[in-house]
Amino acid sequence: MAWKQLLLVSCFSTAVLLLSMLQEGTGASVGTRQVAGQEAQEGMEQKIFMQESDASNFLKKRSKRSSKSRDEVNAEDRQRLRADELRREYHEEQRNEFENFVEEQNDGKSSQPASLGSGALWENHEVPLLLLLKF
Repeated sequence: MAWKQLLLVSCFSTAVLLLSMLQEGTGASVGTRQVAGQEAQEGMEQKIFMQESDASNFLKKRSKRSSKSRDEVNAEDRQRLRADELRREYHEEQRNEFENFVEEQNDGKSSQPASLGSGALWENHEVPLLLLLKF
């Protein structure tokens, strides 16, 4: 029983010693942390806040509810029209390729002998029908 009490007292004293050392360590470093914190805060203020002239120019450029300038509207319209034109060209090209494919299939079908069964004709139409379902 005595050895348990001795072990308990030694663990308790070790814990108290460690806690007191940690408290002294943080107490000594508080001053440097405060100075470093103030320097970091000043650096953050410089990053967050801008010069007064820059801020007024920013606000003059566009307020929250002001309308867009004519140049901005024109630029957006040009971008939208260009995107529409590219989309139209792409779909027209896809349609032309499909029409060419169908014509080639029809030309190949007419050159085949008529003695083939109806199953062979169905196989020739299977691919174009599947492509038509996509559109």
